[in-house]
Amino acid sequence: MLERYLQYLSHVRHLSANTLSSYRRDLESYFSFLSDRNWTEADMDAGRARSFVGHLSRRGLSSRSINRILSALRGYYRFLERIGAQAGNPFASIKSLKADGKLPTFLFEEEIERLLTGEPEDLWQLRDLLILELLYSTGCRVSELASASLKDLDLKNATLRVLGKGHKERLVFIGQSALRCLREYLVRRKALRLTDGEGQRALLVNRRGKRLSVRGIQTIVDRLVIQSRLDKPATPHTFRHSFATHVLQQGADIRVVQELLGHASLSTTQVYTHLDMDRLREVYGAAHPHARAAQEENG
Repeated sequence: MLERYLQYLSHVRHLSANTLSSYRRDLESYFSFLSDRNWTEADMDAGRARSFVGHLSRRGLSSRSINRILSALRGYYRFLERIGAQAGNPFASIKSLKADGKLPTFLFEEEIERLLTGEPEDLWQLRDLLILELLYSTGCRVSELASASLKDLDLKNATLRVLGKGHKERLVFIGQSALRCLREYLVRRKALRLTDGEGQRALLVNRRGKRLSVRGIQTIVDRLVIQSRLDKPATPHTFRHSFATHVLQQGADIRVVQELLGHASLSTTQVYTHLDMDRLREVYGAAHPHARAAQEENG
C-alpha cells in the first residue's frame, strides 16, 4: 500500500522526488514501529497513535520532525479511507506539537561576501561559485536549482523559472553578481562535449557531463564552506534563509518575499522576520520618543 500511496503523491499531487523520499522514510519508520509491536495499520487507534508520538519523542526527534511525520501519517490514512482500505484515521485527533521556536540559521552579509570572493581558475571552480551565487541571489531551494534547465533561463530579464513544491512554477530573479558569473559559465560550458541528453538540457552539470544532483550541490557547498573557514555551519538552505532575511531587513514586503520563496502559507515566511539586535536597537532608537530623548541627552 505504501508504493500505491507514493505513486498517488507523485502522479496526482506532483510532489518532488526529495519530498517523496522523506515520505517514504517517515512511513517506513512508522511501519517498523508497528512491526516491533505486532500491530497492523488496522489495529491503530488514537491511544496507540499517541504512543507512537511518545516513541518519536523518546528517540530525541525535534517537534518539527515529529510534526512532519504526523502530517505524513494523516495524509496516508486519509488516502486509505478514500480508497476504502481503512475506516477512520487514528491520527486525525492527534494535535501537532508546539514548535521549538528555533530560528533558521542565516549568514550575515559579510559572511556571504567571504564565500563569494575568489577568482575561479577553471570551469568547475566557476560552476561552484555560480551555485553559491544563484542560491543566494534567487533564494531558491536546492532541489529547484538542481532541476533547472537552460530553457528556464531568461538572461535578458535576468530571471530563472523554477519548479517548486506541489509542481508549482515561479520566476526568481538573478542579481548582477550572479548574472556576471552565469554568463561566463555559459560561455565556458559550450566547450564541453555533452553527450547525455539530460546533461545537455541541464543548467548545472557534473564532471561526467550529467545533470548535477541535489546531493552533488550539497557536497560542493559543504566543501566551499570548509575551504572558507567560516566559523558556522552552512548548507544550501542556509543561503535561502540568508536571502529571505536580508531582503526583509532591506524593507521588502513580507508577501513579496513569500512569493519569491514559493511559500504556500504566509506563516512559513514569517519566521524570517527576525532581525539582529543592532538593527532592532536602531529601529527602537529612531521610533521610540523616550529613546530619542535619551540619545539627545547623551549626545
